[in-house]
Amino acid sequence: MSQSGTTLILIMSIAVLAPLLAYAVGRRLSVPLVIFEILLGILIGPDVLGWAHTDALIDGLSELGLAMLIFLAGYELEFGKVRGDTLTRSVWAWLVALALGLGAGALLGDGFHKGVFIGVALTSTALGTVLPVLRDAGELKGRFGTVVMAFGAVGEFGPIIAISLLLSGRRPGEATAVLAVFAALTAGAVLWALRPTPPWFSRVIAKTLHTSAQFAVRFVFLLLAVMLGASQALGLDVLLGAFAAGLITRLVLTGAAPEAGPEILAKVEGVGFGFLVPVFFVVTGIEFDLDSLLDGGRTLLLLPLFLLLFLVVRGGPVWFLAPGDLVRKERVALVLYESTALPLVVAITTIGLDDKALTPGEAAALVGAGMLSVLVFPLLALRIRAGAGEAARRRESVTESESW
Repeated sequence: MSQSGTTLILIMSIAVLAPLLAYAVGRRLSVPLVIFEILLGILIGPDVLGWAHTDALIDGLSELGLAMLIFLAGYELEFGKVRGDTLTRSVWAWLVALALGLGAGALLGDGFHKGVFIGVALTSTALGTVLPVLRDAGELKGRFGTVVMAFGAVGEFGPIIAISLLLSGRRPGEATAVLAVFAALTAGAVLWALRPTPPWFSRVIAKTLHTSAQFAVRFVFLLLAVMLGASQALGLDVLLGAFAAGLITRLVLTGAAPEAGPEILAKVEGVGFGFLVPVFFVVTGIEFDLDSLLDGGRTLLLLPLFLLLFLVVRGGPVWFLAPGDLVRKERVALVLYESTALPLVVAITTIGLDDKALTPGEAAALVGAGMLSVLVFPLLALRIRAGAGEAARRRESVTESESW
């Protein structure tokens, strides 16, 4: 059997084993599923057992998994809720974080070029990782979940824009012009999605929903492919296209198939969370440079420092700019959720390594800190939220129905 085949079997074995471990451990301690996927990936990777190795096929599947994760994060964003003062606060919180991150990155990286990679990574929020935690805890639909979504969406979309502007290798003016072209294409797609759909479109969706044709699912993946292709053709990061595709897909399905939308999403999530997304997280573990991290010295010291900077750079502005109706415990939980970072950290460090701006040790420290943030911060947030009391939950259910 080829190396690709062996590695893929190991990856899918971990994808099956990880939920079992999460379920077993979850009786005593709630641990995000991705932690098991990454740790088991490290275990079978070159630095430990040496059973699994990546190649073009495995890396391609991993990139599709990351794109699907960002796509689903874009789909979860509801413009009807993420708006007004909350959205304004979210944008300002990220802009302040970007300024702090670029400053911290320049100091740690001994220069602006390396500092851009570190600084942008420090501003990211792993919304795609936080969403399953919120969904499983039943907090996605309440006021608190909506605020997490707003700040998290900006924390995911902002770094993607920054990657396209600052890490594309283009001059700022050229990068801005290209980004404006993509924004115009996306706006056109949004306007198209908002138009009334012809009756035959809805009828085809309903008729093929439970047949082998699966028109709606195929149409969703066509939208994803088109937006990924558009972003790549313009020389932008494909994650920008994936996020935009998620936003457009929600608008299309809301207008064309409002009743079937949740079922269509469930089918797409089955492909994403059932196959592609686990591949991304397991491959993250396989490619994790454990040797560089364990060599000690500056690299090992950077890991806890980066973890602290996630809280300070990303979490600090969130604390000060969080909506005023959140109580103290909710603010703390919000800071912890928004300081959780990993997928975009992996993407940014990969670009940094390819550009030779980051050393393997620095990349490993950043990814390691991201992994720890995924392990520690959501768990702390869940515990804090659990202790918030029924009064806060009752208040959320009332606030959810109000216009804010």
